[in-house]
Amino acid sequence: MDAVKNRSAAEDIETIRSKMRMVMEDKEIAGVLGAEFTEELKSWDAMVEKRSSEPFTLVILGEFKRGKSTIINALLGKELAPSNVSPETYTINEISYGQIPKVEAVLENGDRRVLTFRDITRDRLKVKMRLYPSKIAYLDIKDNAEILKELRIVDTPGLSDLEDLDKQVTEYLVNADAIMYATSSLLPFSETEQIYLASHIQPQRFGILYVLVNMMDALANRTDVDKIMRRFQSISGRIVPNAIVYGISGADEFARKTEGHRPPDKGTREFYETQFLKFELSLKRDMIMQKDVIRTKRVLTMVENMVAETYQKLRVLSDMAEMDMRAIDLKTAEFDEQCGQLAQALEEAKPKLHLSIVEMQQEAEQWMYEFFAKLRQSMLECRGKDENGQDIYDPDDIEKYFYSYLMEKVGEAYRTCIEHHRRRIDRFVEDVSRDLSHKLGLREIEGGRQSADTGRLMRSMNTNVTRSVMSVKLFGTSETFPPAAMSTFSLILKKKKQTDVIDIALENYDEIRINIVSDIKNVYKDLEAKAIQQLDDIYHHQTDTGRDAINQAKQVFVSFDEETVTAALARADKLVGECIDILENYPD
Repeated sequence: MDAVKNRSAAEDIETIRSKMRMVMEDKEIAGVLGAEFTEELKSWDAMVEKRSSEPFTLVILGEFKRGKSTIINALLGKELAPSNVSPETYTINEISYGQIPKVEAVLENGDRRVLTFRDITRDRLKVKMRLYPSKIAYLDIKDNAEILKELRIVDTPGLSDLEDLDKQVTEYLVNADAIMYATSSLLPFSETEQIYLASHIQPQRFGILYVLVNMMDALANRTDVDKIMRRFQSISGRIVPNAIVYGISGADEFARKTEGHRPPDKGTREFYETQFLKFELSLKRDMIMQKDVIRTKRVLTMVENMVAETYQKLRVLSDMAEMDMRAIDLKTAEFDEQCGQLAQALEEAKPKLHLSIVEMQQEAEQWMYEFFAKLRQSMLECRGKDENGQDIYDPDDIEKYFYSYLMEKVGEAYRTCIEHHRRRIDRFVEDVSRDLSHKLGLREIEGGRQSADTGRLMRSMNTNVTRSVMSVKLFGTSETFPPAAMSTFSLILKKKKQTDVIDIALENYDEIRINIVSDIKNVYKDLEAKAIQQLDDIYHHQTDTGRDAINQAKQVFVSFDEETVTAALARADKLVGECIDILENYPD
């Protein structure tokens, strides 16, 4: 999308918002739609306004002790982000542009307290936090660094250290434009890091994700650097295919820019110095140059959903407007009877779901048994000798990488079979949802204006509604790594320094396999419970939507005459139809 196209998209967004505001501000249309729905539209418009005007946001994620703050300071060329702090005193830090550098603590009660930059060290901040009447929500840091004119940086605490901070991080994540995920070359992609990428980052499908492998200066030589980079690129590519991976040293880059003491060069400095330069160039070229395009796409999605919800509401009301009060009463009785029939059909579908998931579980167990047979053979091959009696594989490499290799392969096999079945369960749930929507008249209502793009909007709306009522996600940590098997892996890790790691793995081979099968049984039970909960939630959402439409129609006919209702619906239908015509220019 070039600059002209991007400007056009921004103008189209404003045109749609203008037409939707006309819908909200027309008293008769608002009366027909109902006060509650009109307020929802106003809230939606406010979110679009906020999303359109707030600074482009780069959120920095990663577990504790990965050097996130040091990377930010290296990027800015000055020490702004608090570093060397403990999880108990760590805060979320919003770093944005300001001509005069300053820092404020924004409390959860809304108060602001002025701080000095010296105050955001661990010890001083800890004292300050005890004196405040409310917890610190975040630190608002302003600075005149040139890059901050283009973006706002959000420095987050170490993931999984404190539950309440994790919730705050999730809120920032939802509104992020791009993500920088910090990892460490000394702790190569732990299972919790992989879980977080798979469960929180990948589903968001960010246009840009940087994975920065920090502390590369600590590796002994270029051979180790290359091995670590291959590992990170392989795992990142599997979990988040569009991730861009760089191997850097935040500490070295900060020291270079500030003329401080640099870590000793082990023959790898040229690599990680060049990688940081490439990261900066990519940041400026790929992200800052594309920031308006990225934001426009995300705002367009919000606007499309807003229009789709309104379109659906109008179709239902238009359908009702053709009836008199007696017909609506009959419709109410018919609807209630239909809901009862659907509830019964839903109950009848649950045993089918149960049998299907049992079959999936048995299939997964068979796959895992076959996988473990091949894995055992691979483990034995690692101990092989060549014709001269020499080890085929370097013993040092086996000692360094075999444990992580073993855990990665087991976790990958486990996730692969569950993900394969999860998609089948998703399709089952969506099929039931679609059937409920259709039978209740909420999906493809006949009559009214039919745009060429209506089908796409309705499909998008149905998907969003389905997902929004799923209070329990199908995807959780128990489905990304086998929890019971972790105890055996921990045992291997503790003993691997005492004896040969392959021998330990072979000794624990049966226990790992048994634990994996146990984990599979539990996770498929959990998948079934969540799928049933989703079906119940979808049913209640769909039936509540239908009842609300009928009750709204009754209220409208009491408050307005037929001519007023017809005219109001026609005006709203025209405005929303014009919005749909504009959105046709932006296919998925």
